[in-house]
Amino acid sequence: MANNTGQKHGERQKGTPNKLTRELRSILKDVLHQEIEQLPEKLDELEPKDRMDALLKLMPYVFPKLTNISHSESEPIDRRIE
Repeated sequence: MANNTGQKHGERQKGTPNKLTRELRSILKDVLHQEIEQLPEKLDELEPKDRMDALLKLMPYVFPKLTNISHSESEPIDRRIE
């Protein structure tokens, strides 16, 4: 029988985590932790070019990206000395 009342019954409360999602995140967290511990040995096994490629791909997760600051001739230069 369809619920025509407009009220919801029997669902999770808002904000309650999904059991499957919680378990999956826990498993993935454990797997990633093990892989990170083995990372130095696995990098040593790679050829220098492959090792550099892997490190370059991992760098954005460790170091923040820097933005370039440009200056045009029409902008005033703040020359305060501190």
